[in-house]
Amino acid sequence: MPEGPEIWRAADEIEKAIADREIEEIFFAFEELKEFEDRLLGVKVKAVTPRGKAIVTSFENRMNLYTHNQLYGKWIVQNRGELPDTNRSLRVAIHTEEKSALLYSASEIEILKNGEIETHPYIRKLGPDVVHPKTTFEEVLACFKSEKFRNRKLSTLLLDQEFLSGVGNYLRSEILFCSGVDPEFRPKDCSKEQIQKLAKYSLDLSKRSYKTGGLTTPDDLVKALKEEGAKRKEYRHYVFRREGKPCYKCGREIKMLKTSGRKLFYCETEQK
Repeated sequence: MPEGPEIWRAADEIEKAIADREIEEIFFAFEELKEFEDRLLGVKVKAVTPRGKAIVTSFENRMNLYTHNQLYGKWIVQNRGELPDTNRSLRVAIHTEEKSALLYSASEIEILKNGEIETHPYIRKLGPDVVHPKTTFEEVLACFKSEKFRNRKLSTLLLDQEFLSGVGNYLRSEILFCSGVDPEFRPKDCSKEQIQKLAKYSLDLSKRSYKTGGLTTPDDLVKALKEEGAKRKEYRHYVFRREGKPCYKCGREIKMLKTSGRKLFYCETEQK
């Protein structure tokens, strides 16, 4: 499932391609959305906004397309008249004169009026967005200190979009590793310094991944590993999907555990 940084990059790409341009053709695969095809023809796209792991595409007629990629959904931007080579099912197609924004495989797609966006069941529950430039360290720190969340295991809490929106499986492992926190800890088990680090790295790693196209490791480590001939999957993250490989900080073997049905990667030495 795409995480916050991937959703933000997708929204950027879609907005660059179709914002401020009239819709010349639009397609919805789901029957309940067909009525909106005619209503959106000739209308301009006003903005494309990431909301947690969802995207809201707003039109100048005060209608909004809400889409959530869930596990398999994917937006692809193409030149008008070109289609990607894929076996995925097309769900939405927005065509302007020069570009097309195509959504494949997603099933959570709705049309909302302006006043319905903030009350949408998913959006209304979202916590602070870890990629949003206006989200502050103090906001995120307050979440980790909150009575509402302090008794829950961090391994599951970090996946809760009501806690922090945009954090997913790879960011969870990387945040816990960089903060030096045992995955089994709850916020109440952490020291003041660890809580500060959790807040810091929740923002820093998410924004770094957004800016770099998915890297959570620092520039100096990336450079050193590249010079050694490492492939991208080997220098992209500190611990995620590196089970059995040496920790980049201490050299000990990276471990893996399953929690909430998802794999979490960690270093026993660095995360005591």
